[in-house]
Amino acid sequence: MMKKIIIIFTVVLLALAGFLAIKNLRKKAPFSVETVKKGDMEIFTSASGEIKAEKDATLRFQTSGLLSFVGIKKGDRVRKGQTVASLDKRDLQKRFEKEMNDYLNERWDFEQTQEDYEDEKEKSLVTDSIKRILEKSQFDLNNSVLDVEIADLAVRFSSLSSPFEGVVVDLDQPYAGVNVGPTTAFYRIVDPQSIYFEAKVDETDVARVKIGDKVKLFIDAYPEEVFEGTVGKIDLEASTSSGGGTAYNTWIYFTGGTENFRLGMNGDVEILHSSLTDVLLVPISAFSEKNGKTFVWKVVDGKATRAEIEVGNIGDDYIQVISGISEGDQIITSNISLLTEGMSIKTQ
Repeated sequence: MMKKIIIIFTVVLLALAGFLAIKNLRKKAPFSVETVKKGDMEIFTSASGEIKAEKDATLRFQTSGLLSFVGIKKGDRVRKGQTVASLDKRDLQKRFEKEMNDYLNERWDFEQTQEDYEDEKEKSLVTDSIKRILEKSQFDLNNSVLDVEIADLAVRFSSLSSPFEGVVVDLDQPYAGVNVGPTTAFYRIVDPQSIYFEAKVDETDVARVKIGDKVKLFIDAYPEEVFEGTVGKIDLEASTSSGGGTAYNTWIYFTGGTENFRLGMNGDVEILHSSLTDVLLVPISAFSEKNGKTFVWKVVDGKATRAEIEVGNIGDDYIQVISGISEGDQIITSNISLLTEGMSIKTQ
C-alpha cells in the first residue's frame, strides 16, 4: 500500500513540475509578431540532379583484331565522321576476298545445276528429288551471299568514326599495336553543345511539371549564380531517386550558353508552375493544424487569439491565405506551441 502511495505521489509531483516548467517558459518566452502583408509568390517544384549530355556516344569495335591506328587522345575535338581508331584490315580483307571467291564458286555451281535440269523443267518432269537438288543449290547460294556481306561488314566495322562533332572525354586504349576486342577498347565522345540538366522529380510532384515550364538552376560549382532553363522532356519510365524513392528524370535545357559546365556537376532546380501577385502571405512558422483545420495566432489588444484560416498555395517559406485574416493583422510567428487563448503576449 505504501509503495502504491509513493508511486502516485511521484507521478503527481512530475506532472506538477512539468506544468510549472511550461508555465514558467510561457512567461519568459518572447514571441515574434509580424504584420500580415500582401506580396508576390512563386509556386514551384524543387528537385536535385546532375549535368549530362544528350549526345554521348561510347564507340566499341564489333570484332577482335590488332589495333593499328588511334587518331585521338583525351580532350581532343573531333569532327562528325572523323576516324577515331581502326583495326588491322589485312586479315579482314583476306577473309572478305576468300568469301567472295566462295560465292563465285557457289554461283557457278548454282548456274550449272540450273542448266543440268533445264530440260526436265521445260517438260514439267521435275520430280521431288530434282526439286530438292534445285532448292539446296539456291540455299547454298544464299548462304554464300550472306557470308560475303558479313565479311564486308567486318571490314567496315574495323574502323570507328565519330557520329557527331564533339570532344573525347574518355578512352581506355590510347596506343596502337595491341590486340583488342569488343570489351577491351572504347572511346567516349560527347557534344558539349548538347549539355542539359537531368533533375529527378519525385512521383508526387511530376504531375505538376509541364513541358516548357521555366526553371531556375542552382549549380553547386557556381554557388553565387542562378541559371535559367526550360523543361524539355519528362521520361515515361520511373527511376530511383538518391533517397531510394520513385522519381522521373526531367530534362532541363539551359537558356544561355553551356561552355562553363562539365558532365556530372550536381545542383538543384526550382521548376516554376505559376506566379501569384498581391496575395496575403504568412510565414510557414506561423500556422498550425488541428483536426484537419488550419490556424494562426493573432494579437488582439495584446492577447493571443486563435483564428482559423483558408490556405491556398504553400511555398518553402510562406503560405497563401485565402480568408480568415486581413492585411494589417498582427500574427505570432514563433513559439506558437506555447500559446493559449487569451494569453498576454510579450514580443521580442
